[in-house]
Amino acid sequence: MVMNTDLAPMIDRLTMSSGGNVNVYIWDVDETLILLRSLMDGTFARSFSGSKDVRRGIEIGSNLEQALLQISDDTMFYEQLEELNEPTLQSLKEYDDGRDLVGYDFGTDDFSSLPYDLSNRKKLAYRHRVIAHRYSQGLNNFLDESKIKEFDDLYYATDRYTDGWLSSAATFLKELSSENPMEKNVHVLVTNGALIPTLAKCSLYRMDDVISHQNVYSSSEVGKLQCFKWIKERFRGPNVQFCAIGDGIEERKAAEEMRWPFINIDMKLRGGTNRFPGLTRKTLENCIALA
Repeated sequence: MVMNTDLAPMIDRLTMSSGGNVNVYIWDVDETLILLRSLMDGTFARSFSGSKDVRRGIEIGSNLEQALLQISDDTMFYEQLEELNEPTLQSLKEYDDGRDLVGYDFGTDDFSSLPYDLSNRKKLAYRHRVIAHRYSQGLNNFLDESKIKEFDDLYYATDRYTDGWLSSAATFLKELSSENPMEKNVHVLVTNGALIPTLAKCSLYRMDDVISHQNVYSSSEVGKLQCFKWIKERFRGPNVQFCAIGDGIEERKAAEEMRWPFINIDMKLRGGTNRFPGLTRKTLENCIALA
């Protein structure tokens, strides 16, 4: 992995200095905005003390996993990139020479993970550029109608089974992102999962129109604290406040290290925790205000 530490595009700094308050919400992904692991291992169903069909939840989780792998492989080069995880799609931007990729044959360019030399870094940067474009365009531009329907049906089945967790989380992000001349809310994802499958999750779980690819970070090689530090540097400004939201110990400890407020997500709603549906804008605003 070669990390370009300048992950602060000029647009972010201009935005931060444009006046008004800026709230940067740093979200965990799995078991926070989406559910997957707890479906696959039955944890979600068992938390309802028998009122949920455990086998049905496991079946849905398995179908989600297969859909995510298919999206990752078919639209995001994951078969080629599985061993080449980067923190963001911008990590290797300095190696991209801007070549026109129309007609470029990614199957015959002799790309390889070894040796990890300048030539292969450039080819990896090309792939990252294409992934960013496809992510921004949305899955509907790259899948046929039958596959779109299959993924839509899976999304709705998952949402019904989880009592609206997915749609509630997606709607919550959109509501926070609504235009407000006095305040700007920015959503950033930091996951300990690999980058490409996380981008696939954003697409499948309908968050790609709210969370840009520039705002998706994989901490698997560098840790969440390092990602939090990059995010603070990227969005630094006099009126910027940060808040981390997740279900894990690592993000909680990283938030404490950064002296950021932390909101704990827990499907079982154990003392002082939140979940979807249920988390409110007021909860986030109060947390930031108290900090």
